Amino acid sequence: MIFANWEDAREGARRRLPKIFFDFIDGAAFSESTARANLEDFEKWVFEQRVLVDVADRQLSTHYLGADRPLPMILGPVGFAGFFAPNAEIKAARAAHAAGIPFCLSNFGIVAMEKLRDATQGPLWFQLYVLKDRELSDKLLKRAEAIQAEALVITVDSQVKSVREKDTRNGFRTLTKVTPGLAMRLMRKPRWVAGALTAGPIRINNLAEYPQYGSSALEQAVKLGHLIDASMTWRDIAAFRDRWKGKLIIKGILNAQDAAECAKIGVDALVVSNHGGRQLDGARSSISVLPEVVSEVGDKLDVLFDGGIRRGGHIVKALALGAKGVLLGRSYAYAVAADGERGVSQLLELMRVEMDVALGHIGVSNFQELYERRDRVLRLRD
Repeated sequence: MIFANWEDAREGARRRLPKIFFDFIDGAAFSESTARANLEDFEKWVFEQRVLVDVADRQLSTHYLGADRPLPMILGPVGFAGFFAPNAEIKAARAAHAAGIPFCLSNFGIVAMEKLRDATQGPLWFQLYVLKDRELSDKLLKRAEAIQAEALVITVDSQVKSVREKDTRNGFRTLTKVTPGLAMRLMRKPRWVAGALTAGPIRINNLAEYPQYGSSALEQAVKLGHLIDASMTWRDIAAFRDRWKGKLIIKGILNAQDAAECAKIGVDALVVSNHGGRQLDGARSSISVLPEVVSEVGDKLDVLFDGGIRRGGHIVKALALGAKGVLLGRSYAYAVAADGERGVSQLLELMRVEMDVALGHIGVSNFQELYERRDRVLRLRD
């Protein structure tokens, strides 16, 4: 399948997936206003085109977490990705590593982290939802250390379970097994069913040793959403900082005050993110928050960005505003659902080309120059 843009990937995912799983990717909290704002607010920033500037030698590399990266992208954590394609995390990670960028495995990913490590040798991150069972969290951290995860990503904006109305209508997170009604709906997508049968039972294999959390991904999805620890505070993050000796990233920061707390604790990076609009409906868009977070802590830690990235031009805007790199979540989920590893590779190449074109037309050759000249190449729309 050939993509011309992310919308082609989205349409491919819509055609291939049962509606319950496409809507899980596509949906957001309540009225979905925050998810829409994540996309729409990028358009408030416009490029200033420049001509007759020597941009023959353009570079798309960046630097964060102490390492040079050939592209400013990370495949971010996406829960239950195995619903979208057999071995989806492995396929996406291989595409990411072929492009030289990290892949972050979700705490609620389907593939076990050890299997993922065996399948590909590029940089892996592990994302953790802190559950009430802290012993389980510690065991997961030990396993992440054993596979030499480059970074631990703690998601902090999901302590209170939200409501996604599309999931409510479809029964996702209420159905604990395949009912006759769900089976009938799944059978409308025979290619997906064939792939699922070939891959075997879909479950969160990082929790295979814990039958109390369920034996299938549907049952686990229902139970785990209620087990995220709503009592977690900054003291807990400080404890994780002491416990985890690798790079520590906090995902879900949406204001300067919380960013300052991250800096005080000594985390290595934070992710400006509203969880794709999937948690607090009516929250600010990620791109509208990014400048104030960079102003507050950009000289103390690496600021990464997540939310609404669909185009290479979006990435250029985020880096002009001070991000060191961006996480792709929903967009890569569409791509892997539509065409597996090849789909993700296509999406990353589209992003690369769009970034390269944007840099050339605004007259800058690299992202450092972009940030230094940000006030001359990026402005708010009149």
